[in-house]
Amino acid sequence: MKNFPIQSAAVATAAIAALLACPVQAVETGQSAPDFELPGKAATIKLSDFKGKTVYLDFWASWCGPCKQSFPWMNEMQSRYGSKGLRVVAVNVDQKPDDARSFLSTNPASFEVAFDQAGKVPRAYAIKGMPTSMLIGPDGKVLMVHGGFKEEKREELERHIKTALNLKDQ
Repeated sequence: MKNFPIQSAAVATAAIAALLACPVQAVETGQSAPDFELPGKAATIKLSDFKGKTVYLDFWASWCGPCKQSFPWMNEMQSRYGSKGLRVVAVNVDQKPDDARSFLSTNPASFEVAFDQAGKVPRAYAIKGMPTSMLIGPDGKVLMVHGGFKEEKREELERHIKTALNLKDQ
């Protein structure tokens, strides 16, 4: 027990450091989306390279059940609206690249996939759960933030995409 005050001080110092390393608040609608540069499936992915496009940015992990449901939908959105200016970009947060590769072998992605083993980008966006997605306008501002993925929310999410792309109902 003699070391208790020293251990308590060390724990408190670590907790304060962790809090200071986190953003003060989550990225919200109307704010500029923080830029990032991450390795991708084929090449480096940099958010600012998509300026002028509407980006559906999705944070996912191999262990996330709803992520498995979202991938076919994101493939469909990229296919349906890619020619109209949509870019789906999914950021994987697994610490082990093999976990992400295994997921992608059974849940293929026809959109951009970036890998962030260190978790820097989800921290910059203050992501609290998987999946979390954001719709980012051509000006780089966040138009929508959505946590989770449910079948009954597909139409609502697609409406947000169509609105951002200035499309009438098709």
